[in-house]
Amino acid sequence: MTHKTSELPVAATTLTLAERVTGALVGAAVGDALGGPVEGWTPEQIAERHGGRVTGVVGPWYGDDWRTARPIAPYHKGDGHVTDDTLMTHALVRVYETVRDHLDAYSVADHLVPDLMSRPRWIPELEAEALPLQRIFLAEKWIVTRLHYGHADPREAGSGNVVNCGAAMYMAPVGLVNAAHPEAAYAEALDVAGAHQSSYGREAAGVLAAAVAAACTPGATPASVVEAALALAKDGTRSAIESVCEVASRHTDFESALVPLRAAVAPFDTVGPHYREPSLGARRPSRLHSIEELPVALGMLLVGGGDYRHTVLGSVNYGRDCDSIATMSGALAGALHGEQAIPAGWVKTVADASRLDLHAPARALTEVAREIFVRDTARRRAHEAAFAALAGDER
Repeated sequence: MTHKTSELPVAATTLTLAERVTGALVGAAVGDALGGPVEGWTPEQIAERHGGRVTGVVGPWYGDDWRTARPIAPYHKGDGHVTDDTLMTHALVRVYETVRDHLDAYSVADHLVPDLMSRPRWIPELEAEALPLQRIFLAEKWIVTRLHYGHADPREAGSGNVVNCGAAMYMAPVGLVNAAHPEAAYAEALDVAGAHQSSYGREAAGVLAAAVAAACTPGATPASVVEAALALAKDGTRSAIESVCEVASRHTDFESALVPLRAAVAPFDTVGPHYREPSLGARRPSRLHSIEELPVALGMLLVGGGDYRHTVLGSVNYGRDCDSIATMSGALAGALHGEQAIPAGWVKTVADASRLDLHAPARALTEVAREIFVRDTARRRAHEAAFAALAGDER
């Protein structure tokens, strides 16, 4: 299927691996921080609360009462603070730094779980040093329960977890390590995500990684990213992406796309119309359904024509799980055009407010990606030589 897009003009550039990795990781973190304070609300509620659409970094929904307004989740969302999406993304980068090769489900058990539960770090939303485990959502705590305490086979540990975007939201590093090779990114992400998710939650992780890898391909466009995702996506995930992106291709302004995109994904979304009150069938395994976040992120990438600001603000103002939607779309737009496309003021505000070096993970992952490519090349050549000998090839 070909999706027509009215892509916004972006200066033609030849980006290096480092520039694409930086754009993706910084873009994901900034999108996350912009979406955090309006997560869970509708576009109408967001517009009412902020006197119009969100156009940049905003404060907490409940203002200075953020500590007590929602006692079950007393997080300082807003003011440039990243959420668990970025905490998990950076944790996965640290696993790559340690392993310095492709990852699998055992990497989650051997390295990601200990990282989450053993080393305190600055948690922006808690405004304190704490274990990442004390901030991540229940669906992410699952991997600690299953792998550290339950000693489950890492390849199957995701079975039984609530099916959500928890794995997909931090899978961009897998796409970056496999830059310009969507098929390899998809396969690796499915393996990694098996320790965390099942069904369409695991599938979304594979497709998001593939889309990020596709966005790193020289000459990539929003349309080519969507085509790469559709070429690999299965079952309800593929159908949801196709439905949302078909609608998105008719819009060039996110304001007009907000309601149509929600209507397009609704038949595949199990959560239902009220995000804070999930339906009884919510987040259960199914071959017919899809998480909402990935299709909408790809749709907003088309609506925005790949322009970072337009793509991410569309994702933020969509509401619902918009921090994760903006994390995903921010990674895609950032990979397409590099950090130069991300408003510098947003980057500085998020880095300062979150007390994070947003560039250090990108530098580390770029170095690891280069090392892995060298290893992949050697492995491929060894296989070619062995197969040629088996086949009697005279080369």
